[in-house]
Amino acid sequence: MGFIKVIKNNVYFKRFQVKFARRRSGQTDYQQRRALVIQSKNKYNTPKYRLVVRFTKKNVTAQIAYSKIDGDHILCAAYSAELPKYGMKVGLTNYTAGYATGLLLARRLLTKLKIGDAYKGIDANGEEYNIEDNKDGPKAFRAYLDIGVARATTGAKIFSVLKGAVDGGLSIPHSVNRFAGYDTDAKKLDTKVHRSYLYGGHVAGYMEHLMEEDADMYKKQFAMFIKAKLTPDNMEKTWKTVYANIRKDPSRKKSDKPVPKDAGKRYNKKALSQSQRKDKIKQKQASFLKKKNASADVAAAE
Repeated sequence: MGFIKVIKNNVYFKRFQVKFARRRSGQTDYQQRRALVIQSKNKYNTPKYRLVVRFTKKNVTAQIAYSKIDGDHILCAAYSAELPKYGMKVGLTNYTAGYATGLLLARRLLTKLKIGDAYKGIDANGEEYNIEDNKDGPKAFRAYLDIGVARATTGAKIFSVLKGAVDGGLSIPHSVNRFAGYDTDAKKLDTKVHRSYLYGGHVAGYMEHLMEEDADMYKKQFAMFIKAKLTPDNMEKTWKTVYANIRKDPSRKKSDKPVPKDAGKRYNKKALSQSQRKDKIKQKQASFLKKKNASADVAAAE
């Protein structure tokens, strides 16, 4: 019987290094992040922008970010929670809401950079579209999609934000093989199906199905839609109004909610300045000497 060498011995564990905390918790794909962040040295410190898309249970977040040595900096951001101000109060995490959030981000960013008139994009039609640089300038704003640790599957909602940003006027390298309506066998995008998704057709179709098959389940599952008077018949019209409102005024609007009474309240002590710390030491010294002299006087009187 041959000798089996022990690889994971005491020396091995002394040299072992744990991975980064966000890698251990499955929050960051560092191989992907390195590719999205690294920039050629001959670009002379030019930022490399990323379209960061994240879906939560109640919201869609879309941000244009760039990385520095001290961390990521956000150039512009848009959230699906803003859509009620543009005319859509329900269904803020579906495919159509993701498209609207991407469109809002693109129009807001280009307006901020004062090139919104030069790059207006196109209306939602479900077809493939790529922005081209104007010959007279300025160039189109270039960014790269950052989906984090989400799965890149065909029809995923994350790519609806990408489509919205591209239709809004941003230059983002992409292909159509991840959009809803793409046929993997025929390797072709069905633009009619994709357009239906961009105007809430998939939601309207499911609403009609439930209305016919199970009215009670329809009332339960689409209670918020019923309350907002949103039906399969006016779904597309409502989303068209939302897109028009976004293009009309994409600027961020201040919240109508009142400021909390305890806003800005500190629950920890404020740090003292150097002069205050020195003064505090002098007070302690004076107090100590006072007590010492008082005890000495009492001892002398006895």
